[in-house]
Amino acid sequence: MNAKELQVVSFLKKRDIQFVIPIYQRNYDWGQKECSDLFKDIIDVVSHHRSSHFIGSIVFIYDGLFSSSEISELVIIDGQQRLTTLNILLVALYRFALESGQQRDAARIYNSYLCNEYAEEENYKLKLKQTDKNALAFEAILLGEEDKVEGGAKVLENYRFFKGLVNKDNFQLIEQGLKRLIFVEIALERGKDDPQRIFESLNSTGLDLSQSDLIRNYILMDLDPKEQARVYKRIWYPIEENARNWGEDKSMVSAFIRDYLTLKNKTIPKKSKVYQTFKEQCQDKKGEEYWNDLEQIKSLSYHYHLFINPRAERDKDIRQELEYINQLDVNVVYPFLLQLFEDKENGVISKLDLIAILQFLQAYVWRRFIMGLPTSALNKIFMVLYAEVDSEDYLNSIYQAILKKRGAGRFPLDAELRQALKDRDLYHITARKRNYLFEKLENYNNREYVDTRDERISVEHIFPQKLSEDWRKELAEEDIQAFEHRYLHTIGNLTLSGNNGALGNKTFRAKKEMNIQGKEQGYQYSRLWLNKYLSSLSSWDIQAYQERTVIITERFLEIWPYPEVEVKEEFLEPELHIMEASLPKNKKLAYFIFEGEKVEEGRFTQMYLYVLRALYERNAALLLSQPDRLKVSERAEDFRAPQLLVGSYYVETNSDSNSKFTTLKSLLPLFGLEDALLLKYRDKQELGEKIAATKKDRFFMRKKYWTQLLPQIKDTTLFQRVSPSKDHWLSCGAGTTSVYYSLIMTKDEARIEVSITGAEKTRNKEIFRKLFGYKEEIEAVFGQPLVWQEMADNKKSCIRFDLKGVSLGREEDWPKANRFFIDYLPKMEEAFSPYLKRRGGKN
Repeated sequence: MNAKELQVVSFLKKRDIQFVIPIYQRNYDWGQKECSDLFKDIIDVVSHHRSSHFIGSIVFIYDGLFSSSEISELVIIDGQQRLTTLNILLVALYRFALESGQQRDAARIYNSYLCNEYAEEENYKLKLKQTDKNALAFEAILLGEEDKVEGGAKVLENYRFFKGLVNKDNFQLIEQGLKRLIFVEIALERGKDDPQRIFESLNSTGLDLSQSDLIRNYILMDLDPKEQARVYKRIWYPIEENARNWGEDKSMVSAFIRDYLTLKNKTIPKKSKVYQTFKEQCQDKKGEEYWNDLEQIKSLSYHYHLFINPRAERDKDIRQELEYINQLDVNVVYPFLLQLFEDKENGVISKLDLIAILQFLQAYVWRRFIMGLPTSALNKIFMVLYAEVDSEDYLNSIYQAILKKRGAGRFPLDAELRQALKDRDLYHITARKRNYLFEKLENYNNREYVDTRDERISVEHIFPQKLSEDWRKELAEEDIQAFEHRYLHTIGNLTLSGNNGALGNKTFRAKKEMNIQGKEQGYQYSRLWLNKYLSSLSSWDIQAYQERTVIITERFLEIWPYPEVEVKEEFLEPELHIMEASLPKNKKLAYFIFEGEKVEEGRFTQMYLYVLRALYERNAALLLSQPDRLKVSERAEDFRAPQLLVGSYYVETNSDSNSKFTTLKSLLPLFGLEDALLLKYRDKQELGEKIAATKKDRFFMRKKYWTQLLPQIKDTTLFQRVSPSKDHWLSCGAGTTSVYYSLIMTKDEARIEVSITGAEKTRNKEIFRKLFGYKEEIEAVFGQPLVWQEMADNKKSCIRFDLKGVSLGREEDWPKANRFFIDYLPKMEEAFSPYLKRRGGKN
């Protein structure tokens, strides 16, 4: 890095250079205030007789390579706003001189500051090279054609502002002021300096960059300009477009990347740490894995686009379910949905299974909402849910994963819902959730769809919010009290009406029979299902309310059902709430569940610290203000066995399990979490049975199989950096972005596969057809016929070689499967590698 103080005009007058504003920079957005301040500084430095005025720094990258035989490009990574503004001011001076007949001044400004006079290629004539609409706008003001161009609003606005300020009295004064502006020139040499690190440092306290801005810069900054343009167009631009919320015209890239990282790492990064997490994960920017990750992010962004813009989904059935999920405002499901939709695109699951899962998730989330269960538990549940998916038993494994949850993370039972619907206020909820509720209730099994979001339809109270004297005459006081204090806003007393204003607080009979001017406003004329029962009544009292509540409840349980799935025995583990459990002395902990997340931990001390840290994260001030319940200190010497809790705070751990247990029981109610902690005790016999059951588990068997296979693969470098997993497949890069070698072991077969799973279906098919063009040559080298599957309806394509008759579940089959993988994987690589060029991100 070379930094030096320099006159602005000396920098701008450099010969045979071009200042390149890279595509990853934010748009030019200086307004009139910033321009006015700069102009005032230029005038004041002369008027106040100062020798100089410092305007900051300009940072650029150079690499000694020339874009042409003459012109060197300086890529601006910081200072583009002031550099662009200075150029706009120079254009205003040039145009004033030109239009005032000052031809020599005009030519001097034009040739010294604005253009490379002797550049042969037109593309390098202008010294300032911008992107897209700003470039067109800048060229237009230079040529005096600003009225003919659209876009580049800020360039045009600021030019007109400066043009209005320049006159014959201050022309020379402005030029003198420009000569007294100084800045720090920071030149970074590509390949030696780290522009991203310097950029982060420069922007740490200045320009408020979003997490997505920083990620975009990280991906693009150290590429040469041509490669930047290619990667931006192919990778980043689609991500930006896909992650734009149409309704709010808002970029959601930062949120999308956060959901991607949650899926990838099974932990949720803080919103302010998304860039840092991404950077830590993607440090090897030259490796094949990095470019595969970018391709995967791009691929998943197409699904995210549908989540935030459901109307973009072409399939009307899937679109309907996405719209419902959108209404529920449960963005926490997005990390899970990203991979779910990717699996659908690749043919892993069917459309019917996808819709079944979307409806199941709605039932889970909506039932929990009715019960008033904490939404905070869902974050951790959906963060790791995909890890529990068994692709050989996809739908059922998701049901099992959710239905085994206990406590705050549970799937509420029908009996719980029947009670909750009697008491839950469903009127004072968000409009989106209220619309969701009534749209689903009304349209269930209806032949004719009713748009309950129609502004003419509103939610109406049967027993009114403001009671009239006529109502008091018709109802017993006991019923009135029950309605007013318990049932007024519950589902049994709510309905839909296109005449809410007309019905008002009229008596029930008047509401039922209303037919003013023959417009049939009353319940008895309504075609809505919600009013069908009302039309059969002669009065509205507590008995009628209770009967209607039962009818709606049964319909509710059909729309949002508890799955008819038999939960596997190993999942039926009796847990106890900590408030109900006996003291842990002389007992062993099997695991605990906190806010819906199951933690396999056998030590009470670790459970104790886990919960305390969660409480600190929820409300640090509350936790630290309970000295009678928990001593917390920043002095380790205050304790016999200090344990760092979080930050600089310590707690005592030299106490028995009963004491820790009692402390937690006293703290949890203060945070409203008395039901959030469940635990399971285990004796030695149970422990042995659990280990034996685990050994038969499919996930356990898969990891065990891969663990013994991988060290035996010798005649290839493939899979050297791959770790055993619980999935029935392992994959590694094949040398071309989004093409993988996969080893697959199921209950029925072993398989080696070349998988093509890029973000774009058309490109995947192009790669497949290119390989298929060499089918004879590839199979000749491999020595066996292969199965070629283009899979026209799916995004994925693959070429495979199978071994039937072996099963993961039979360990006696493993040697045969091992020999299959050991023998044929090197042959597969030898056959395909000549046609899969190792171009990383450049293909």
